[in-house]
Amino acid sequence: MLEIDDLWVNIDDKEVLKGINLRVPVGETHILFGKNGSGKSSLLMTIMGFERFQVKQGRISFLGQDITQLPIYERARLGLGLSFQRPPTIRGVKIADVLRVCSRGAIVPEVLAATYDFTQFLDREVNYGFSGGEIKRSELLQLLAQNPKMVLLDEPESGVDLENLQVVGAIIAQLLQKDRRPQAREKSGLIITHTGFIMDYVNADKGYILLEGRLLCSGNPRDILQDIKQFGYEECSKCRR
Repeated sequence: MLEIDDLWVNIDDKEVLKGINLRVPVGETHILFGKNGSGKSSLLMTIMGFERFQVKQGRISFLGQDITQLPIYERARLGLGLSFQRPPTIRGVKIADVLRVCSRGAIVPEVLAATYDFTQFLDREVNYGFSGGEIKRSELLQLLAQNPKMVLLDEPESGVDLENLQVVGAIIAQLLQKDRRPQAREKSGLIITHTGFIMDYVNADKGYILLEGRLLCSGNPRDILQDIKQFGYEECSKCRR
C-alpha cells in the first residue's frame, strides 16, 4: 500500500526527517510512537503532500505509484486520507455539506451521522464550539465519507474523554475494516499515538519508534509501548534494536 524509501525532509532550513524507510502492506495497521517534536506529524504531512514539508531526498510510493511530487488533491483522489491532530474551525460551512463533498454525493449525511450519534451536529459549522471528542468524531466521519484506501491518523485519542474514545475507536475500526478477517482487509492505516490508548480499541500489526527524525526500531506495538513505559524514549534511542 505505502512504501517510503530513504526519505529526507526539511521545513525551511531545518531537517525534520532523516532517512525514513517504511512499508505498510495492504490491510495492515501500523502505529508510530515518539516524543513531541520527534517528527511524527511531519511524516504524515509529508506523505499527504503539504508544501511546507520539502522532500530533499527519497521516494514515497502509494499503490505502486510514485507520489513524491503530487499535490494534495491528487493524493486524496488516489485514496489517501488524513485526520489532523488539531483540525481547523471553518465558519460558514456545515458538517452535512462537508460530508456530501467528501463522499462526492455517495452518502446521505443523516444516515452516516446517526450511526455514531452525530445527527445533531450536521447543521453546525465545522468544529465551531466543538469539544475535543466532537472534533475527532467530525474528522473521522469525514474520512468515512471520503472512503480512503489508507488512513493517516494524527493522535486520534488526543483531547478525547473516555466515552468519546470508545466512539472514536469504533469509527477507526470501521475505517480499517477490523470486522473482516486480516486476509480480507483492503484498507491500511498509519496511526500516530503519544499514549497508546487507541490500541485498546484498534489492533495494530506493527509499531515503530521515531526520535529526532529517525526510525529507531520496529516490532510488536504492545511490546514497544511496554518498553517505552518501563524504560522511556531515551533508553529506546540507546537500544536501537
